[in-house]
Amino acid sequence: ASRLSMQASGLVELPYASSDDDDGDMDLPTAQQDPGAWCPVPPKPSTFSQCVRYLAFLWNLLFLLLGLLALAVGVWGLLAKGSLRGDGLAPLGSDPMLLFVLAGLGASAVSLAGCLGALRSNPCLLRFFLGAVLAFAGLEVLGGLLLLAARQRLRDALRDALLLCLLRYQEEPDLRFLVDEVQRSLRCCGLGSYRDWETNPYFNCSAPGVQACSVPASCCLDPWQNGTVTNTQCGFGVLRLGDVAASTVVHLGGCVAQLGAWLRGQAGGIAAGAAVLVLVEAAGMLMALKILRDIAPVGARD
Repeated sequence: ASRLSMQASGLVELPYASSDDDDGDMDLPTAQQDPGAWCPVPPKPSTFSQCVRYLAFLWNLLFLLLGLLALAVGVWGLLAKGSLRGDGLAPLGSDPMLLFVLAGLGASAVSLAGCLGALRSNPCLLRFFLGAVLAFAGLEVLGGLLLLAARQRLRDALRDALLLCLLRYQEEPDLRFLVDEVQRSLRCCGLGSYRDWETNPYFNCSAPGVQACSVPASCCLDPWQNGTVTNTQCGFGVLRLGDVAASTVVHLGGCVAQLGAWLRGQAGGIAAGAAVLVLVEAAGMLMALKILRDIAPVGARD
C-alpha cells in the first residue's frame, strides 16, 4: 500500500500541464511561433528611393507623350493622304509617315511599361523596360558601326534615294515637301545639277504638260512673289536655257555635294545629339535598376 501511495504521489508531482503545453508548442507551425522570421516586413523606402521612383515615372511619362505625339502625326499623315483606305494599301509600306507610326508605337509601349513599372513597383514591367532600352541601344551602336564601315555604300544609297525622290516628286506629297525643303535650305537643284530634273516624267522636255522643260520653284534663286507668296512658275522653261542664262534664274549646283558638306559641318552636333541620347537612355536604365533593387525581397539581398 505504501508503494502504491508513493507511485500515486509521483504521478501527481509530474508536470503534466507543462508537458502538454510543450507538446502544444511543438505542434504549432514555425511561422505562427515567429511570423517575422518567414514574413519580414519590408523596410520603408528611403526619401532618395521615393524621389527616384517618381522621377522615373515623370521621365517615362514625358517620352510617352512624345511617342503618342509621333504616333498621332503619323496616323494623321496617313489619313490625310488616304494611305489607310482600301485603294492605298499598296504604297503603305513605302510611306514615310509609317516611320512616325512605328517609332511612336515603340516609344509609347516602352515608356508606358516604364511608367507603370515605376509607379506600381512591378519588376516584370521594369525588366521589360530595361530589355527594350538595351535593345534600342544595341541597334543604335550597330547603326553607328554600319555608318562608319559602309560610308561609300550609304552615300550611294542616299543618292539612289534622292533620285527616287526626284522621280516621284509629283506623286508623293511627303517626298515633294522633303525635296523642296532640301533644295530651298541648301540652295541647290537636282542631284548633281539642275539638269537632273529631266529624268522626271513631268519636267522632261518631251512631257505634254505645261511643266515640260521646267524645274520646281524651290530651285529658283528667288522663289517668292512679293516676298510672301511662292512663285510656282519661276522655274518654267529653265531646261531650255543654257547654263549662263539658267544661272540667273535657278541654282545650278546639285544637292548631293551640298548635303555632304552640310553633314560634315553638322558632325559635332550629330555627335552631341548621340551622346545626349545615350545619357538619356542610361539615366532611365539606372533609375529602373534602382527601383528593382529597392523592391527586391529582403532575403535576396543577403
